[in-house]
Amino acid sequence: MTERKPKEMGFTSWIDQQIREAEDRGLFDDLPGTGKPIPKRRPEADYGLAWARDYARREGVPEEELLPTPLKLRKEAERLTETVQELGSEQEVRDAVAGLNRRILEWRRAPLGPPVFVPLVGEEKLLSRWREWHGG
Repeated sequence: MTERKPKEMGFTSWIDQQIREAEDRGLFDDLPGTGKPIPKRRPEADYGLAWARDYARREGVPEEELLPTPLKLRKEAERLTETVQELGSEQEVRDAVAGLNRRILEWRRAPLGPPVFVPLVGEEKLLSRWREWHGG
C-alpha cells in the first residue's frame, strides 16, 4: 500500500479499493482466529481502558497507581492508619503524617478532575494509636 490516493478518488472509496485488492490477493486468508466467533464482551466491563489495565499488569504497575490523585491519597491515609504501629518512633509518625498532609494540601490547592474531598490525617489520633501499640 505504497501508492498514493488519486486526486479524483474520494478517500473512503480509495480505502475500500485497497481492502478489496488485499482480499483478492489473499492477504486476509489464514489470519489467527479465522472461523472462530468474536468473543462476547461483558456489558459491565470498561473496555475503553482495558488495554491500560493489561499493560499495567504486564509491566508490574500496582493498580493503585492508576487511581486519580484524591483516591490515591485516601488509600494512603487508610494504609497509614492501619500500619502506624510499624513505625519506629513518634517522630516517624509525625514525619509520615506531615508528608501525607503536605501532599493532600498540595492537591487541594490545584485539584484535577471531579471534586473529591480528602481530609487531612489527624496527627494526634495516629500518635495516640501508636502509643497504645507501643505501651505508652
